[in-house]
Amino acid sequence: MSTIPLDYETLRLIWWVLLGVLLIGFAIMGGRDLGVGALLPFAARTDEERRVLLNLVGPTWEGNQVWLILGGGAIFAAFPPLYAVSFSGFYLAMIVILLAFILRPVGFKFRGKIKDVRWRAAWDWALFIGGVVPSLILGVAVGNVLLGAPFHLDDTMRAFYTGNFFMLLMPFALLSGLVSLGMIVTQGAAVIAGRTTGPLAERARTYGTLAGILTIALFALGGLWVALGVDGYAITSAVDGNAAINPLAKAVALTRGGWLANYSHYPWMVAAPVLGFVGLIGAVLGLLARLRLPTLLASSLGIFGIVSTAGLSLFPFLLPSSTVPESSLTLWDASSSHLTLFIMLLVTCFFLPIILAYTAWVFRVMRGTVSTQSLEKNPNAY
Repeated sequence: MSTIPLDYETLRLIWWVLLGVLLIGFAIMGGRDLGVGALLPFAARTDEERRVLLNLVGPTWEGNQVWLILGGGAIFAAFPPLYAVSFSGFYLAMIVILLAFILRPVGFKFRGKIKDVRWRAAWDWALFIGGVVPSLILGVAVGNVLLGAPFHLDDTMRAFYTGNFFMLLMPFALLSGLVSLGMIVTQGAAVIAGRTTGPLAERARTYGTLAGILTIALFALGGLWVALGVDGYAITSAVDGNAAINPLAKAVALTRGGWLANYSHYPWMVAAPVLGFVGLIGAVLGLLARLRLPTLLASSLGIFGIVSTAGLSLFPFLLPSSTVPESSLTLWDASSSHLTLFIMLLVTCFFLPIILAYTAWVFRVMRGTVSTQSLEKNPNAY
């Protein structure tokens, strides 16, 4: 271990940050596609307008999914206990998300196969489901993490999940899902308004403005709920960031509004919710002022702030246990080994810049306005 230049605690912190970056990356990049899908039956009224939206995200949506795949891979490799508990305990929810994701590529490919109004309308609603369901359920999942998941570990570190799918649908979790859906719809509206013209762009601005205002209100309500109605978790025993993996070696206490404690211990963290509100307000104002790039940047900033707020509030918890708090998984006791984290960091330092550079190049090539006229010039358009 002495040959590794970074200590265990530092590597754990780095991978916690990298996991957050990957999840935020998916929320911003994948949110573009999910938001457009959620607005497809409403912002677009004609077949030509809906084809415009399909071709708006069609060339890039698969690449944007890479952020989610990398996030899942990072959980599997860097925090195996978290992967084991969450992917098995939330199995049914994961299957629902996966089925919704599958509707998107099928919808893209099959919608244009038959020139029939009912056929295409059915696939439009399938694409709508593929946009709304993941946005909503992923937010519900975050809400359940804040509430704590019903699981516990035995003496051999085996995890036992004692909940079910319907237990995930608690009021606060549903509120979190609506916040997630609202910010994703705002992001999709910013994309549509920025890269289309005419009535399609105007309708997107209307829906995006309403979604942005609603998200601001729900985000504020969620913060108030966390402060007054949700028990937060805190480690009450000594914390050793370099200790071996053992989630049961700590003591945990619950306090009402405890998730806000980090903002007292680390005042700089207040920047996260502030950025969430500032970004959403900026997106709403940008849509009203018909600004293109600033609106999308502001919406992305809002997503960054909202997702960061959840992660920073939970720190250092990864998945609290509502049934046996001492079984909660934290950054300090649910990671891979010191050597594993270091090797993964080296690989990430090599491949992540390549992914970022390629993504930037793709969006540069695909930039510009999409219209019915541009579709007529492209024989490969959806």
